[in-house]
Amino acid sequence: MRRLGSTRRRGRANRLAAAGVVCGAALAALTVPAAEARPLGQPDAGRGGAHWAVKDTGTPQTRFRGLAAVDRHTAWLAGTGGTVLRTTDGGASWRNVSPPGAAGLEFRDVQAFDARRAVVLAIGEGEASRVYRTDDGGTTWTESFRNTDPKAFYDCLAFFDRWHGLALSDPVDGRFRVLSTADGGRTWRVLPADGMPPALDGEAGFAASGQCLVTSGPKDAWLATGGGAHARVLHSADRGLTWTAADTPVPAADPAKGVFALAFRDRTHGLAVGGDYRAGQSSPKAAAVTADGGRTWRPATTPPPAYRSGAAWLPHSRTAALAVGPTGTDLTTDGGRSWRTIDTGSYDTVSCTPDLSCWAAGEQGRAARLER
Repeated sequence: MRRLGSTRRRGRANRLAAAGVVCGAALAALTVPAAEARPLGQPDAGRGGAHWAVKDTGTPQTRFRGLAAVDRHTAWLAGTGGTVLRTTDGGASWRNVSPPGAAGLEFRDVQAFDARRAVVLAIGEGEASRVYRTDDGGTTWTESFRNTDPKAFYDCLAFFDRWHGLALSDPVDGRFRVLSTADGGRTWRVLPADGMPPALDGEAGFAASGQCLVTSGPKDAWLATGGGAHARVLHSADRGLTWTAADTPVPAADPAKGVFALAFRDRTHGLAVGGDYRAGQSSPKAAAVTADGGRTWRPATTPPPAYRSGAAWLPHSRTAALAVGPTGTDLTTDGGRSWRTIDTGSYDTVSCTPDLSCWAAGEQGRAARLER
């Protein structure tokens, strides 16, 4: 048995090493000059550069703002019209695994634990906000939560591990509302509000990419806001029981402005991206970084040139990350201090996995994987 275990470990190490070479080469190819950025799905044949390789989902009418990448083979999408798709062959084919009777719902977030187990969130006022869970790859679903408070509107969810997770609602009676699960999303309870600081006038979360609530490690969570006088990031170190708030330099003071997505590579280093989601509106200072767990935020010296709704650290990198939005994809190689556009296609959300793969999704049924 020891020999078999050793063989398995060597095999896994070899696979990761090979994937690391591919990831390193892809990162190098991504750093072409910004002027050479190309539209979605048009790889640079002359340079053989890394690019978003479009994977036909067969659902051009659907907008996918929910994305859960498990590995380079398996990913889940959640979108409009109550649509949930799953691939287990790297996007070559997609299976429609939408929950029965969900056609009138807006799925905006999905969290997948593997190819069989996943949790999806539908957004909206009152009973439109719901959570479903599957344990058999989407063959069957169980509705595990339906909101009954007309003042609540759930935006996104995130998990610490296979069992513990949170879901975020816009403020109810002056404070953000948080759901908690300790059994993998099978049951949920509303956490006490007394650990949440008061919300600002007009403050809310954005259900744009499933990344307005993120986690790192067993207990740390962050939520992003906009619409108020300041765009803030709230942090919890105890799985959502108590929170502290910090202002960011990302512009707000308008219902369309604020922080739309967060990404943390550990419990101290994080990115925030956002801006003004209205088409044609400028989004200056639409990115910020933290190195102290979100207690303080600094503006990016060279932010993305437009609104961005999703962000993800490249696998096992301390300095490289991607940001996506309707007008393109941006890359940072210095931990979020400066960004430059590497693709001009439209995406709403992005996700990278430990086996060194990255996926993106968005409008017109669009899904893609970063390839070379």
